[in-house]
Amino acid sequence: MACNVIIRDCQVMDGLPVMWHDVTMKNTKLLFKKHRYPPEIIQYAVWLYFAFPLSFRDVELLLHQRGIRVSHEAIRSWCDKFGPHFAHQLRKRHQKPTNKWHLDEVFVTINGHRYYLWRAVDSEGMVLEILLQTRRNA
Repeated sequence: MACNVIIRDCQVMDGLPVMWHDVTMKNTKLLFKKHRYPPEIIQYAVWLYFAFPLSFRDVELLLHQRGIRVSHEAIRSWCDKFGPHFAHQLRKRHQKPTNKWHLDEVFVTINGHRYYLWRAVDSEGMVLEILLQTRRNA
């Protein structure tokens, strides 16, 4: 299937998104063997699903707007097959927390009940952990 689609939303190196560039070309060909769509389309769909809070149907709609007809079930199977590797690459590129951090305590009211919201934040402002409790000393 020939597909002339311009993908501008992710960085591309040697025809593959940067996250997938660590896989050798020989492994890449084996990885995508027997798939109907080109590797670039599959990688783009998986990238959309994992990089943004989108459902499979949202990814299907975005691809359809670019002229690519693919079902949400195909996207689901791609995410099941290629997702762990892609998620590992995203986590590897994720910023590491710093050694200095502080704990924030906030009182919030939800449906008339008072809760305690705790947040651990590092010196760069990255949220490390969030905890919501009904009691302060739970």
